[in-house]
Amino acid sequence: MFSFLKSDPIKKLDKEYGELLEKAMQAQRSGDIRLYSELTEQAEAVKAKIDEARSA
Repeated sequence: MFSFLKSDPIKKLDKEYGELLEKAMQAQRSGDIRLYSELTEQAEAVKAKIDEARSA
């Protein structure tokens, strides 16, 4: 009945995924490849959670 009051966890993860990719891109552009790699790895983990949530 009040499902519209609950936040969608996939939306939250999607936003986090986008933010991580944006930070990774900025790190790559500034020449910090190590930080780029770490952020990309984190983004891939979040993407896996998104895919898992969508398939469930």
